[in-house]
Amino acid sequence: MRRLWLSLLVVSVIAAAVPTAASASPSAPAARTMPAARTAPAAAGRALQPGMSGAAVKALQRRLAALKYYPGSIDGQFGTNTLEAVWAFEEVQGLPAHDYVTSAMQRALADPRAPMVLVPHGGANRVEVSLSREVLVLYHNNQVELISHVSTGGGYYYCSNGGCAYAVTPTGNYKTVVFMPGWVAVPLGEMYNPVFFIGTAFAIHGDTDVPLAPVSHGCVRIPMDIAAFFHKLVTVPGEPVYIR
Repeated sequence: MRRLWLSLLVVSVIAAAVPTAASASPSAPAARTMPAARTAPAAAGRALQPGMSGAAVKALQRRLAALKYYPGSIDGQFGTNTLEAVWAFEEVQGLPAHDYVTSAMQRALADPRAPMVLVPHGGANRVEVSLSREVLVLYHNNQVELISHVSTGGGYYYCSNGGCAYAVTPTGNYKTVVFMPGWVAVPLGEMYNPVFFIGTAFAIHGDTDVPLAPVSHGCVRIPMDIAAFFHKLVTVPGEPVYIR
């Protein structure tokens, strides 16, 4: 699997805008950990899970899509895209992460809560990223347009040719700066369709590995299927990006 990591192309930008991400600090936070998703127990019987297909899966996909999650094609096939939409829904609802649709999730689908608004007066069009829930919400005209599972900075200490730092996604108010199409090679790996919000250092970008745990060097990873069109939904440059 190709793993995409945080770019450190513009060290001066990081140092000026986000000192914590650019330099080591004994007081930097320890790595955040999240429980691994649980697979369906035998007793779950007909619980929807990856590999299944049919009308029930299609109904799940339609419901998630109606709520602005992205399950991929509405084809009745429970694949990776649908699983990532399930994770995003569980994250917004405050439910434990599972690799199958639990009875609690089924109840929540019938009466879901809206994602928590992080910046009520942040503008009609904006991107909000919640580090505590590992979820991204895109608003258009103050209405939810897209909700995606993400993986952000893991909090671990690392070193590269650009120096040593803690893997932290910086909180703050930013704006989209530039979009680069396709696979973009950077010192720590590659990014797919990155939309940068701090110079050419921190980006919202696609990755083939977007686990439940926060594991990136500091960028906001989104699933590949969403990265294929995310840049078309935001204004570049200038779309507000709020990270909390």
